[in-house]
Formats: sequence, C-alpha cells, structure tokens
Amino acid sequence: MKSGNTNVSMTNTKRIETLVDGIFAIAMTLLVLSLNVPQIPYPATNAQILDVLSGMTPQFFIYILSFLLLATFWRINHSQFNLIKKTDQNLLWINVFWLLLVALVPFSTNLVGDYGYLAVPMVFFHLNLFLIGALFNLNWHYAVRHNFIDETVDEDFIKSQKIVNLTLPICALIAIGLAFITPEFSPMVYIATFFVKRIHF
Repeated sequence: MKSGNTNVSMTNTKRIETLVDGIFAIAMTLLVLSLNVPQIPYPATNAQILDVLSGMTPQFFIYILSFLLLATFWRINHSQFNLIKKTDQNLLWINVFWLLLVALVPFSTNLVGDYGYLAVPMVFFHLNLFLIGALFNLNWHYAVRHNFIDETVDEDFIKSQKIVNLTLPICALIAIGLAFITPEFSPMVYIATFFVKRIHF
C-alpha cells in the first residue's frame, strides 16, 4: 500500500495555489499593456483626445473582459482547491499547462486589441480561452476521479460542477463560430459566463 502512495508522489496543494496567485497577478497586470497611449501631435486638444479614446472602445472592452475573465478563473480555481485536499504530479502538470495558457491571455488580448476586426486574431483569442476552460475541466475531472476531493463534499454538487465548468468552453466554441461572421462582436458571448447561476463554488 505504501509503495503505491510513493508512486503517486503526493504534493501539498498550497504550492499549486501559490504558483497560481503569482501567475495571475502578473497576467492581470500585463493586460493593461494592450492599451496603447494615443500619440497626438503637439499641441493636442481635448476634442482630439476624446475622439481617439472613443475610437479605442473595442480595446477597452476586450481589456475589461479579459481582466474580469482572469479574475473569475482565479476565484474559481481557489474555490476549487478549497475542495481538493490531495494532489499528485499529474494534477500539478495539468495546472502548469493551464497556467501556461493563462499567461498567454495578455498576448491574445493585445493581438485582438490591434486586429480585432479580423477573424484569425479573434479565433486565436477564443481558442486560448477554450483551452483554458478545457484544462480547467480536466483538472476537476482528474481530482474527482482520483478521490482528491474532500469527503464531505456532496456528490450532487460534484456532478453539478462538471456541467457548470463546461460554460467557458461552450461559449468559446460559439465565439469561434461567430468570429468568422462578425469578429468584433464575437467576444460578447463571454458575458453569458457572468450570469450562470452556479459558476462559482
């Protein structure tokens, strides 16, 4: 029995949570770099600045959306690990690759901020979010399958979360389809994630 546990190589979940906090703090801060300060020849006027800022509305929208989505991922991840009491190397690597995709969000946001009127940059952004959602689901599925969840957690709750966790991947797939029709409006789909009643733990 003991050798089995050694092969599993149990790791403290707190180390994963610490890594998650650091990556999210950096990724959420870097998002602001997607907003470029407008360059207006001197002397600029208030009217010119207002005109440029209003033209940046799509960039502000994608920045706010990406920031709120990252904040949601961070919050749900913490809630998830309040229920996951054990982990192993496989779960650790699932989270490492998940964080790799999270760290990519500032780049995909910047790409959309500059070329959001085109399908390819939007598809890249949506694919980034789809993979984040897919690995998030894999993280929960793996923890449940290997009995890493706190024994006091209700079985119905565990099942309901498997369904709720599909919200982001489904929205991302819909957004990818819309990106080929109306690229600039495709990110609006993600607003639905904030209205899912049981999106939080």
